[in-house]
Amino acid sequence: MTSSPRAVALPYLFALLIALSALSAAWYGVGRPVELSDVASATHKLQCASYTPFGKDQSPFDQPLQIRREQVEIDFAQLATRFECVRTYSQIGLEALPELARKHGLKLLAGAWVSSNPVDTEREIAALIANAKANPDVIEAVIVGNEALLRKEVTGGQLVKLIERVKAEVEQPVTYADVWEFWLQYPEVAPAVDFITIHLLPYWEDDPTGIDAALNQVANVRRTFGNAYAPKDILIGETGWPSEGRQRETALPSRVNEALFIRGFVKMAEENDWHYNLIEAFDQPWKRDSEGAVGGYWGLFDADRQDKGILAGPVSNLPHWPLWLGASGLLLLAALILAGRPASTRAALLLPFTATFGAACTLGWSELALITSRYWSEWLWAAVLLGLNLLVLAHAVLALSARVGWRERVFAWLETRGGWWLAAAGFAGAVLMLGLVFDSRYRSFPSLALLLPALVYLCRPVRAPRREIALLTIIIGAGIAPQLYQEGLHNLQAVGWALTCSLLVVALWRSLRLSRT
Repeated sequence: MTSSPRAVALPYLFALLIALSALSAAWYGVGRPVELSDVASATHKLQCASYTPFGKDQSPFDQPLQIRREQVEIDFAQLATRFECVRTYSQIGLEALPELARKHGLKLLAGAWVSSNPVDTEREIAALIANAKANPDVIEAVIVGNEALLRKEVTGGQLVKLIERVKAEVEQPVTYADVWEFWLQYPEVAPAVDFITIHLLPYWEDDPTGIDAALNQVANVRRTFGNAYAPKDILIGETGWPSEGRQRETALPSRVNEALFIRGFVKMAEENDWHYNLIEAFDQPWKRDSEGAVGGYWGLFDADRQDKGILAGPVSNLPHWPLWLGASGLLLLAALILAGRPASTRAALLLPFTATFGAACTLGWSELALITSRYWSEWLWAAVLLGLNLLVLAHAVLALSARVGWRERVFAWLETRGGWWLAAAGFAGAVLMLGLVFDSRYRSFPSLALLLPALVYLCRPVRAPRREIALLTIIIGAGIAPQLYQEGLHNLQAVGWALTCSLLVVALWRSLRLSRT
């Protein structure tokens, strides 16, 4: 029996007002601009930034490699307003960089890419020597190899021979760059270089450090190396923080955290007269291939060369939050129009919150999918999960409505297939859980993709295929503890995923029980 329109109007409007306020507060809370002290300006340039000359649609693995000179020209003009130099990692195909750097008043830390391929390494070393000799006014120092020891592509002895060869040919100081621990593991390398270049990336440490302790860790390692290798100078060859991607223990990527780290580090480095290079100038989408979503978001500027607010001015984790709020509002309106009149006073209180929560989850997943998706298969997977959320949202709001006329027919169609929607959510949860248990390092936590189906079918069980549901329940349930153990309770993204999966397991179990009757 349904309540009269007048009986449900006031509770409905009251609940809708609260729900809209919560929705607005949620999006504003994510995107709220944060004011921090600036560290860079036209009159206060920073030392150096890593640079790779690839547009957002390019990769160093493209063959043949085509560097767009006009793009480098634009990039150098932009970087020259904030930095004194740029660091490069390869020589092949980048022969024009010294000329363009000279034109824009930039210096170069020129690198040669050393790999397990002796032919490619020889080409790089030869080009490095030639470019260093031809451009002594621009190339301040040369870097023979980057993290080649970490990748186990050369031995310490092979690397020392390459360094000594370059030192005999060029006038500039010569160094090698690697994560700080590998200088300790290969002590034979340090005597061969003119100065030590260490990489300090608290996010990627085996024991990741949160933003609150990251700068202290960097300072401690830098001071230790400074004392151990004196009088040789220490260059912090890479340091930075990602703006997007998965959390590792307490290390949480975000634009605000990237700005906090970079601005805090620059202040500390300048106070201590440290030499440094920030990673990196621009976001590099191609790095997501090997490092997951987080790999593409270490830039001080985004892949479109737009300012992320990392160096100066207010910074926001979601600068376009009003657009996401507007999209959520439109989806909420569409859900309420689909539902029509609530079925009862209780439904009048629940319907606005259900529609608002569903809109927030659906648009929140869409925002995450834009960050994590790169290939057509990833976009297809994201689109399927988006479609699933829209179907579940429609099912949920119609379950609370009076369902007059065509709404009853739409609800009947959704109701008879509700078990398949739940099974689809369970299948997605099982696939994602297996990935996070057995290959988690570069995978994001897609909690928002499954939170709505989990809650809707937890509260409203549906009949579903028993064997499939039982198997999915076991897979997801068995993965919760190992996944959480691997990530640690300090990883709030992992905790959120564990809670979402727990809700999904209970929803699957309740529907399994219903299917037995």
